[in-house]
Amino acid sequence: MMPALTSQETKQLLAFQTNEITEHHIYHQLSLLQKNENNRRILTELAAEESGHYQLLKTYTQKEVGPKKGKVRFYVWIARLFGLTFSIKLMENSEKYAQEAYRQTHLEDLQKIARDEEIHESRLIELIDEEGLNYMSSVVLGLNDALVEFTGALAGYTFALQHAKLVALTGAITGIAAALSMAASEYLSTRTENDVHKNALKAAVYTGIAYVITVVVLILPFVLLSNVYWGLGVCLFGALVIIAIFNYYYSIVKTESFRHRFTEMAIISIGIAAISFLIGYALRVFTGIEL
Repeated sequence: MMPALTSQETKQLLAFQTNEITEHHIYHQLSLLQKNENNRRILTELAAEESGHYQLLKTYTQKEVGPKKGKVRFYVWIARLFGLTFSIKLMENSEKYAQEAYRQTHLEDLQKIARDEEIHESRLIELIDEEGLNYMSSVVLGLNDALVEFTGALAGYTFALQHAKLVALTGAITGIAAALSMAASEYLSTRTENDVHKNALKAAVYTGIAYVITVVVLILPFVLLSNVYWGLGVCLFGALVIIAIFNYYYSIVKTESFRHRFTEMAIISIGIAAISFLIGYALRVFTGIEL
């Protein structure tokens, strides 16, 4: 016999029920997009599990509810744009409050749902194979090197050259050469490691693209602004934005602390830029060269 529920408890269970059927539709829609058989199987299993949770909750509410279609479309498009793993983990992170609410209820069935969410579903998500994540280290290499080395170089050029367009031109030449060098190094490194999960050429491309995108973002202020110091300020702000966006993405897909990684990269990049700026100043004073 089902326990008697208050109107507030029924309302809460209906909200849980809506959430479960919404996640069922999200997993189902994502499974239809997959060419990888393993990923399709995992997503189908996750969809079935969410449907089971929905049916279990229905036995208490005795009502049918529909999914939040906007939420389904949102996470499907996030998966198309930023990858399957990012979309799923972003969704699961947003639903942590529901798991806690399940645990606090007096209904044993809801506590079982919380355990399923925490253990079984988390394990299944970790089994998803996404090619792009295999090259995350290559992207990290390209971004880290560009942010640390290139922000430092631009800061040094700013005081040494004191002309925005000249800084942009010199930076572009330096950046493109550095991107090609980093891509070549990553190619040779990956071939030497003989990693079965990574293709050396793809690793090089990921590294090079990450470096070039960073270079473009960092030199753009010097192209658009005539004041070289304003250009440097916007450049450093752009570096912080890149660090924030990348580390947010990384923290979601790798389940790591965003604050720790962001703070570490920001301090290193801005610190190197400050040191390079001082070196540029010292060289200008020491050589006596005026441009």
